[in-house]
Order: sequence, then structure tokens, then C-alpha cells
Amino acid sequence: MAEVHTPHIGAQKGEIASRVLMPGDPLRAKFIAENYLQDAVCYSSIRNMYGYTGLYKGERVSVQGSGMGVSSIGIYSWELYNFYDVDTIIRIGTAGCLVPEVQPRDIVLAQGACHDTGYAAQYRLPGTYAPIGDFGLLCKAAAIAKERGITAHVGNVLTGEVYYDASNSLADWSKMGVLAVEMEAAALYMNAAYAKKKALCILTVSNNPLTGSEDVTPEERERSLTDMIEIALETK
Repeated sequence: MAEVHTPHIGAQKGEIASRVLMPGDPLRAKFIAENYLQDAVCYSSIRNMYGYTGLYKGERVSVQGSGMGVSSIGIYSWELYNFYDVDTIIRIGTAGCLVPEVQPRDIVLAQGACHDTGYAAQYRLPGTYAPIGDFGLLCKAAAIAKERGITAHVGNVLTGEVYYDASNSLADWSKMGVLAVEMEAAALYMNAAYAKKKALCILTVSNNPLTGSEDVTPEERERSLTDMIEIALETK
């Protein structure tokens, strides 16, 4: 195998599959590898940001932690797309719901990702870029959810730069029909567009930041988000 030099992912060329599931939590990556993949091998543990490759229904799939925020997922997804020949990344994570029709434990499929970050500045575009997911992946994920009777909402999410927002701006995003808030999708979608690759963000609603409710425990976030994980594994 050819050597690949990246300070963040300790894999060699060929050790990562062309399709990658990307949770924020590295322990969720470990859980998926141990419970869903056959013959899973850990290809990286740098910074404890675990990455594994194994087989799902006979097909090679990798799962790689991304960490939190646009800067972190920006590094890992860029390296996967550009150093490791990854074609598709499906982010699987949690989000806070912003509209009444979306409730904790529902699935949100991010058709688009509004954002309040400076991530797009690097592209020096003469306007405002609208990050969107891959339409083919989105249609497949929505169809899988429908077949399984899983409540899944399709629409805009907000990728926020901060978790504790002193401006309390989420109510304003809610007025525009933004379904949920998370912290990574927009950067992933922009990296995919720049690399001419595919990306989709599938989210499980864990809480409602507008009301302050916390309905999914940290243990559930790590181990029990099965609907989201299974939709992602079947989406290709």
C-alpha cells in the first residue's frame, strides 16, 4: 500500500473504504464498528479519533469520528476526500429541533445547511454559497426511512459555529422553517462540493434548545441511535 501522510488519520492508502459514515463522537464510531460491521479493523486512533473499516452485507464500509464543529469535520472530511479517495461521506449525528413538527428521536435529513460560520470565505466566492447534500443520497435515505416506518423530516438545518449562543438567535432561524441545529453539515457539504464528491447529513433529534429540554441521554447518543445508523448503512 502507498504511504499517505496526514497528521490526523493514521491509515495507509486502501485501508479506508470509498463510503464512510462519520459520527462526531469517536466512541460512536467504535460502537458502530463493533455492532454493525464484520471483520472490522481499526485503521486510526490518532487523537483517539477512531476510524474503522469492515464489511456491511458484504460491502466495505468505513466509519470515522469527526469531532465537533466545522473546523474539526473540515479537517477529517477534506483528508478523506483528497488523500484517501473517499467518494461518499454520510454524517450521522445529533441535533436540536427548532420547529414544532420535529420532535426528539425523529430523524432529520439535511437537504441544505444554513450556517453562521466563516467556512465559505476560503473559496473567495462573489456571493453567498448555499451548501446542499447529494440529491441521490437524500432520495435513497428518505425512501429507506419511509419503508421502515421511521419519522424522517427533509429540509434545511442550521450549522452553528457556537454551541452556547449568547445572541439567542435560534428563534430567528426557526421562523425561517429551519428544522434543526447542529454543528458540522455545512462544512462537510462545502468540502464535498469542492472535491466533487458526495455527502449527506442524517441527524437524530436529541433535544429542543428553544425549550431547554434534553430528551436523549448521553448514553443513548453513544449507543442507541439505531434508526439513523441503519438508514446511513443502507444509503448508497
